[in-house]
Amino acid sequence: MRPGAAESRGGASPGSGEERALTCVTTSDAYDGQASGQRSERPSGVEEPTDVPRLWHVTLSVSGGEAPLTEVRRGLEQLAHDHPFLLTSRYATDHAEIRYWEEARDLHDAAAVALRLWGEHRQSARLPPWEIVGLEVIDRETYHQRIAEGHGPLPATPVGVHPF
Repeated sequence: MRPGAAESRGGASPGSGEERALTCVTTSDAYDGQASGQRSERPSGVEEPTDVPRLWHVTLSVSGGEAPLTEVRRGLEQLAHDHPFLLTSRYATDHAEIRYWEEARDLHDAAAVALRLWGEHRQSARLPPWEIVGLEVIDRETYHQRIAEGHGPLPATPVGVHPF
């Protein structure tokens, strides 16, 4: 797991001043029937799933006031240099899309890291002061299923920073 990813598991929401814990239904909870309030016995020989990180495909969309294309490109290139996990970025004068794979325990963690990405690196990469306007986080299996069916985002080729 990338440094900082685990920090998203329950923190204060901005401006609330209160601690908030994130919860989710794990595979083992659903299997045991805990998600529906029922308890079932696990068949003998079936081991409980481990809580290991998984890969999540993230698409982060940002937009705002117009900025010079050269500065937008330079900022996205710097972000990709600082964080080589970025697959591809597309940009225009007033919006951009960043796609990458995130390793995280669950969707909550992957989404929390993605929602912090733009703001945390805005100053160091000199990114435009845009806001996040879209976020999609899907697991690896769903990503590959969409590609196989001809739906969803095309594989990130060519990798890098490109204009829309």
